[in-house]
Amino acid sequence: MKKPRLFPIVITAVLSIGLLFGGWTLYKQVAVASPLTDALKAVPGVVEAKKPTITQDNVQIAVELSENANIRDIYEAATKTGKDITPSKKIDLQVRTSEDEVLNTIWQQSMFEVAEAMETKTYSKIPEALKLATESVKGVSFETEMDDSNVYVTLRNDKSAKYIVMPRTPNKLGAWSNA
Repeated sequence: MKKPRLFPIVITAVLSIGLLFGGWTLYKQVAVASPLTDALKAVPGVVEAKKPTITQDNVQIAVELSENANIRDIYEAATKTGKDITPSKKIDLQVRTSEDEVLNTIWQQSMFEVAEAMETKTYSKIPEALKLATESVKGVSFETEMDDSNVYVTLRNDKSAKYIVMPRTPNKLGAWSNA
């Protein structure tokens, strides 16, 4: 009986593993990462979109936004493009903006009321809380928007903007045990 030669077996195994993982890496870059990054860069308000981090369940993309960006439009574009490219993965945007102490203070002042409104699902109280927090500060404005999955808050002053995205949890219908 012939003894198998070790060198050709090792070379074949190394090449097979290299082709397998190299092909997967190439697929992630060419078929997923590049189209998603290019689509986000084309959305108005996006200054820069970093290369996505792709895991088994989601795709994380860091984006830098301009001061006049509409966060809801950007989320909608990212979600739509993400579902077209990777329908089984959740898109997770990580928004980067320049830090502004005034906007951070306003957000901290209104956070309790906003958290309470989110917890009780009384979303109409969020603009009221932000209005109270911004009344005493000159030159600061805010916008609130909502869709089926998120509540979007934008705080702006003449220097920068702060974008906050809060996920909504929809009401669940259930059956009563005594029904």
